[in-house]
Amino acid sequence: MQCRSGCGACCTAPSISSSIPGMPHGKPAGVRCVQLLEDYRCGLFGDPRRPPVCSGFRPGPEVCGDDREAAIRLIGWLEAATAA
Repeated sequence: MQCRSGCGACCTAPSISSSIPGMPHGKPAGVRCVQLLEDYRCGLFGDPRRPPVCSGFRPGPEVCGDDREAAIRLIGWLEAATAA
């Protein structure tokens, strides 16, 4: 599955514990990454400063659903289900 244009759910729904340029302590779940552009593209795509968790993300129907709203729900559910 290819990333859906205009989505950015993976840059909003999950928490990221590693440092992100502009967010040195990562980000909590549900908070938009500062690197997410207005058109929902990653401002660090292809940049070596992009966190490994982000570059390693692989979109798929089980986490992305059929639209952005479904992806926010699914990733949010996975976030909550795996929280320590």
